Amino acid sequence: MVIDDFTDDGLVSKLGTRWRGVSDQVMGGISKAKVSHSVIDGRPSLCMTGDVRLENDGGFIQAALDLAPAGDTIDASGFTGVRIFVRGNGEKYSVHLRTPDNVRPWQSYRAHFTAGSDWETMDLPFETFVPYRLEALLDTTRLRRIGLVAIGRAFYADLAVSELAFYR
Repeated sequence: MVIDDFTDDGLVSKLGTRWRGVSDQVMGGISKAKVSHSVIDGRPSLCMTGDVRLENDGGFIQAALDLAPAGDTIDASGFTGVRIFVRGNGEKYSVHLRTPDNVRPWQSYRAHFTAGSDWETMDLPFETFVPYRLEALLDTTRLRRIGLVAIGRAFYADLAVSELAFYR
């Protein structure tokens, strides 16, 4: 199931919801995120760039997508995980999933990957997503949001994604 192939230059996903950039500035941090559309090597892409800074208890930038309108959820239980076709600057990034069990902004289910300079397909099985600051296990029948995240250390993020999907 394709979540997005980034052919809409307004960053409206195949699910009909819009990508948005979020940073730790919502909590007083000073990291700066830029989320934009570009065509790289002939591939329509979402690009997330910016400085991840740790001052003021900060430390993240994110491209976030609601998976359904108006806070609804989708059922991805028929799938094995998240597939992402990416390239980057050799840094470690994360995919974060949220469900209604995530009641605090810092809670999520996280899986990590390293985005090298060449385009590469990464498969992230749901079983590898680790709960962060919550005890509930990931319920794939109630997915609310997905995020592409640069987090946890000071660095320059430069991530391009040309396909995002749930895979079987």
